[in-house]
Amino acid sequence: MVIEVNKDVDRYQESVAFGLSAKQLIFSAASLISGSGIVLLLYPYIGITGSAYVAIPVVAPIALGGFYSYNGMSFYNVMQRKLHMMFGNKALVYVSTESEASIKTYQVVEVGKCKKSVRPVEQNQNKKQEEFEAMKKKMKSIMIGCIAAVALAVAGTVVYKIFH
Repeated sequence: MVIEVNKDVDRYQESVAFGLSAKQLIFSAASLISGSGIVLLLYPYIGITGSAYVAIPVVAPIALGGFYSYNGMSFYNVMQRKLHMMFGNKALVYVSTESEASIKTYQVVEVGKCKKSVRPVEQNQNKKQEEFEAMKKKMKSIMIGCIAAVALAVAGTVVYKIFH
């Protein structure tokens, strides 16, 4: 005797009819009734296509309410949070508590403490600048080589097309 058990027990859902849960079945029926009602009411006035276009924005949120789930939240909870994030949050503003005078005072104190270590910092910056310039030259030569390779490939293709 073999009894099949879902591998993901947390995602198990009991089906009521047609493989749908009770919530999905109720929302499906509600969206079907509202959509068909809108189409039947508007069909004589604007035709089938126009009435379908009017019904879709009404039916879609109803249907999503039964089927859509994100991180355990329903469609309506997700939309409520998104709307709150868009319109309910205040803008965060940073206001500095330091003035220019206090920053300059701090810099003077730090320079006074670190007079001995100024030289290694300058040497380190010079070394980084030299490395940057060397890398720039290397990159320039690589770019020229790539452009030359592409130009040779194009020229070879043109010559091949001409002679064949």
